[in-house]
Amino acid sequence: MRFLALIALTAGLAGLPAAAQTERPGADSADAAPPSGAVLRPKGVVELFTSQGCSSCPRADALLGRLAKREDIVALSLSVDYWDYLGWKDTLANPRFSERQRAYAKARGDGAIYTPQVVVNGVAHVNGSDESSIDQAIEKTAKTLTPVAVRLSRDKDHLVVQAAAAPPGTPPKEATLWLAVISRSVTVPIARGENQGKTVTYNHVVRELIPIGLWNGKAMTVELQRDTFMRPDTDACAVLVQQGKAGPIVGAAMLRQF
Repeated sequence: MRFLALIALTAGLAGLPAAAQTERPGADSADAAPPSGAVLRPKGVVELFTSQGCSSCPRADALLGRLAKREDIVALSLSVDYWDYLGWKDTLANPRFSERQRAYAKARGDGAIYTPQVVVNGVAHVNGSDESSIDQAIEKTAKTLTPVAVRLSRDKDHLVVQAAAAPPGTPPKEATLWLAVISRSVTVPIARGENQGKTVTYNHVVRELIPIGLWNGKAMTVELQRDTFMRPDTDACAVLVQQGKAGPIVGAAMLRQF
């Protein structure tokens, strides 16, 4: 496991893509909500911070591939760039993901930044290779969150994002809707560095993380044209409802093919 000292750098909101945002009472809220009488169990959000230059990461990358198949989890792989100096420039890395990891460490107050690191529901961090600890963190953090039902659907060339209203009697906290643009599978032959000679497959690779709206406790719908956010190398997407810059994730949904 590679560890990096805390750097006080947080990710802010980037520019919004072209989107039509409206609040729709009634039907849209009902579509996003669980059946009458059912208890909403949110999907566990597992963000793996990984690097092609980290020798202990391939095991975690393989584990994320298994987690990505589970319907109760939104599993995301975010490649960081701070190990590039070791001899191999990560082909999937995005400096914004390094900033996101640092923002989590700052929000928690523990300064823990390392690879492979999994952040669960925006709240807890564990070793990305430890499946048991990931499951335990999902169970533990879910008990502390007031979930928001989220639904993703496709309407021709549009993505439709629906977030339900806050549960009655629950004071809502504002949250950002983040759109993760994803490549479901990317295989990379690594020619140098600690993983020299290995070919690693990365699953649910986040290419972009884009803010698309602000949830304030009311049912809402956001519609996006596909060509405003999808790239030729992407084929899936997810939405996170996250409080603060790097706070709890209270809702999530995944569209595995788009």
